[in-house]
Amino acid sequence: MNSSRLEAFSDGVLAIIITIMVLELKVPHGTELSDLAPVLPVFLSYVLSFIYVGIYWNNHHHMMHAVEKVSGEILWANLHLLFWLSLIPFVTGWVGENHFAELPMAMYGGVLLMAAIAYFILQNRILAVQGKDSLNGQGFRKGLKGKSVAHNL
Repeated sequence: MNSSRLEAFSDGVLAIIITIMVLELKVPHGTELSDLAPVLPVFLSYVLSFIYVGIYWNNHHHMMHAVEKVSGEILWANLHLLFWLSLIPFVTGWVGENHFAELPMAMYGGVLLMAAIAYFILQNRILAVQGKDSLNGQGFRKGLKGKSVAHNL
């Protein structure tokens, strides 16, 4: 199978994630600038999460665009990544509603850590299937981070 169906599914999931996050933003009651203060933590947590999801979408898009064929292990690794990303709206809301309290922030960080690990697994599964000489293999070797990933193969 080629990567177009996997890309389309992943794009849809990420679009839903962003939609869920933006729907959590509540309109302030009032017309004064000071009326924005109570919703500021929720808005700031949304902005932070939007940036994270955007980075994942961008990197995922470029990585999948270079995938020639998709195996079962790539499909499962991709679902693993999407699972962790799908938890971002929950922890984003929790962080915003509780004004960046310690436990919600720790859970937020834990979800982001697990998403990073899942992305690393997906990247390695792609390299295992495509090979070190593939377009992704060549791209992953660029820079310090890429060299450390490619070295682990």
